[in-house]
Amino acid sequence: MNDVDLVLMGFGNVGRAFAGLLLEKRHILEKRYGLSLRLRAVFRSTGGIALKPSSLVDRLLTGETRPANKSSLWDPELRLEASLVRGARGVLVECAASDSRTGEPGLGHIRLALARGWNVVTADKEPLVACFRELRQTAARKGLALGFSAAAGAALPALDVGLGSLAGTEIEAVEGILNGTTNYILTRMGQGAGFDEALREAQAKGIAEPDPSRDIEGRDTAMKLLLIASSAMGLSLRLDDIEVEPLTGISSKALESARKEGLALKYLGSVRREKGRITGEVKIRAIPPSHPLFGVDGTNKGLTFLTDTMGAVTVTGGKSDPRGAAAALLKDIINIYRR
Repeated sequence: MNDVDLVLMGFGNVGRAFAGLLLEKRHILEKRYGLSLRLRAVFRSTGGIALKPSSLVDRLLTGETRPANKSSLWDPELRLEASLVRGARGVLVECAASDSRTGEPGLGHIRLALARGWNVVTADKEPLVACFRELRQTAARKGLALGFSAAAGAALPALDVGLGSLAGTEIEAVEGILNGTTNYILTRMGQGAGFDEALREAQAKGIAEPDPSRDIEGRDTAMKLLLIASSAMGLSLRLDDIEVEPLTGISSKALESARKEGLALKYLGSVRREKGRITGEVKIRAIPPSHPLFGVDGTNKGLTFLTDTMGAVTVTGGKSDPRGAAAALLKDIINIYRR
């Protein structure tokens, strides 16, 4: 049995879903993969908890955070540095919410973990967007893993296909529907709902965040696109290299007009390499039924890789919710130790 210590940074929707999956999948992890994943500490903005008795995980998930004789399980004095024991070779599971410009605080967490000799898996896009090459080079130099499936499509196995299944090809372009919220809005508008109504539905169903600006303005798609294209195509992209058109300009009339012509409007992100020139964009595009992403509706996502030797390869599906992102984090951890 391979005993692996985990430290979880961030206990919002994705962090809680990840902790729940550890409990739910414990026996499968041990039997199928020979892994005993031990959650040693959890942190959020108000402090941390050192999880010595495993029963505390159940209490965290049920909201019981006030044991007898204590004001709270959360210790405001506990620091991440104390849990990332140098040389322990565990895994930092990064689920914090970071600033889109600086990548902090997640960037600092990941740098600290790599410096201490810990592998990292992350659902936090911003640190990767801010310093993608630096973090990957640091991890490689130290012989550590940096897994970011959860930040680059979550349950959609985009990186698995791009980095594994297409090994040996030259990927000339990637094109995808990478945001479940915007795809749901377009699908509902195509069924007759207005933009605001579709957005409210997405929020009520837990598909969209209370502040959906990152989704509907295209930043979420652009960040995922940057991570996928940079890793699968070997590019050095910056977010400014991707031209972004917000979804907010879409109208029901435009959708109806496209439908009458046999087309579908999709919110697509794409990066292409043509004659040494790289172009990237996130835009509303009308696509024909022959397009591999034509039938990707609702909260589903999809990504097409255009290659020199294998042609067009498309992967679709994947849950657009915290559980799907948590499952991607768990998958990355399994693959670190399976290899």
